[in-house]
Amino acid sequence: MALFEKKKAQKVTLDDTSRLSCTIEAAQNVQGHTDYVVRVQRGPLAENSWQINRRYSDFAALNTALQIGGVDLNLPPKKIFGNMEREFIAERQQGLQLFLNNITSHQLLSLSLIVRKFLDPTNYPESMNTQEAALQHVSMFFRSEPHWEVIEPLRDVGWRFRKSYFLIKPKDQPKEKLVLSWTDFGPDKTIDDKDLVPIMKLLPTIQHPFIYPVVFATSMESGGLAIRNFYQPGTLRDAICKTKPNKVHFLKKYCKPKMYAPLPLPAIRTCGRQVLEALKFLHDKGWFYGQLHAGNVMLEENCCRLLDLENSVLGLPPYYRYFLTQLRKVQTMEQVDVYSFGHLVYEMAFGDQLQTATLEMLPLDCPGELRTFLESILTVDAVKSVPSVADLLASPLFSNVPVVLPDKPQLKIPSKLKEALKLAKEATEKRLKVDQGVFNQVRRQSKAKAHHMSDEEKKKRKKSARKRLSQQPTGQEEDHNTNHLPATNGVGSSTTSPTSSGAPSPVPPPAPAADHDQKA
Repeated sequence: MALFEKKKAQKVTLDDTSRLSCTIEAAQNVQGHTDYVVRVQRGPLAENSWQINRRYSDFAALNTALQIGGVDLNLPPKKIFGNMEREFIAERQQGLQLFLNNITSHQLLSLSLIVRKFLDPTNYPESMNTQEAALQHVSMFFRSEPHWEVIEPLRDVGWRFRKSYFLIKPKDQPKEKLVLSWTDFGPDKTIDDKDLVPIMKLLPTIQHPFIYPVVFATSMESGGLAIRNFYQPGTLRDAICKTKPNKVHFLKKYCKPKMYAPLPLPAIRTCGRQVLEALKFLHDKGWFYGQLHAGNVMLEENCCRLLDLENSVLGLPPYYRYFLTQLRKVQTMEQVDVYSFGHLVYEMAFGDQLQTATLEMLPLDCPGELRTFLESILTVDAVKSVPSVADLLASPLFSNVPVVLPDKPQLKIPSKLKEALKLAKEATEKRLKVDQGVFNQVRRQSKAKAHHMSDEEKKKRKKSARKRLSQQPTGQEEDHNTNHLPATNGVGSSTTSPTSSGAPSPVPPPAPAADHDQKA
């Protein structure tokens, strides 16, 4: 590389939101132990798969690590005697498969680094430590901005393990606490560095009552950082799960808290209206978001404010991207925000997160107005024609909620940067559409194969074959069978015996029927 050549910005091309699925293919005896051969697949394509070998003790260690989340994963019990018997191994294999299915189908567990290290040790090695790498970047930043210093790292407070948080303070105001977040560039990062730095510097200029203010933001060679005031009560998800943004692991706080605190309907209407106002403001200004979930909404008394506006420009995929790949009609970032808003309202109403891409049923005691709203966004039919943010604002659930904007919201984006944001938004949407197309194609092929191999189709094919045979004339059926015999010299036998001259020996004429019966 030339001395003055600019080093290209690095980004993580691996999408950490891609769901991993796995199947235990076999069990084998290795030096007196049973190894289970697990086929792991990333995404819908079978070619993106690999094998790992795991013993029961490995599954038990994974279960212990995930018990912090409080979710019962149904790990098969340990057995000391008779654990090498064939029947027991087959039964345990089924139990371990159920154990893995419970993990990979859970939104938060499937995204955790603990699970990634177990299933994909090549891309997520045991030595992987994103917090230490982030600290190095932050230390470099403090060399140019020396008026801040780190108090302590905030480990495992969020589900993005490539996003690290640090509690910091200004040197001239040591009692003031702020939070610095460092984020590696994600797979959707397409904005050039020359545009990204001024775009990040726009964040502190945003003035909106429903967007959490940013104190400082910038980007560096391989990622970006943002500094915000530390708010002790925490996010909307903290309020729902009755926890705080402390140093407790996010799985313990959010997977299965001891007590949920769903919001009452008036609070849902107020918070929902405020979030919609913030989304409409961003859309109108040309800033794409796509990062909406309860963990990215700060709840200050009766006011909701959006967080992490920098995620989209740094190339981070949405929290619900795995679900989005299954929804062919949710293609634009505005539609992504609307779909994510449906999940947000569901979580506010029932406390727990919706673990499926679409809504199948709601509790019987769900208020009619809320039921109608959720069904208009999250059902199978609704995701085929997603409403706009303006439609949601005009819905009966939110249209009558009073909103007071104390000051005129502000976000001035220069035309050059607005074009860069537009191109980045289109690139993000393009990658989503490609993945949706792949998923849809695999799903069609899977349905066609399942239909072809169904008992009903097999019966239809057998019945059709018998019908064709019964409709053929007898002579035609005999000719058909004869055509499949090897070539002969015109007689019924197909065997020949070479003579000394190499010519076939003469074949005797067929025996009379009586002689044939006698030989039989």
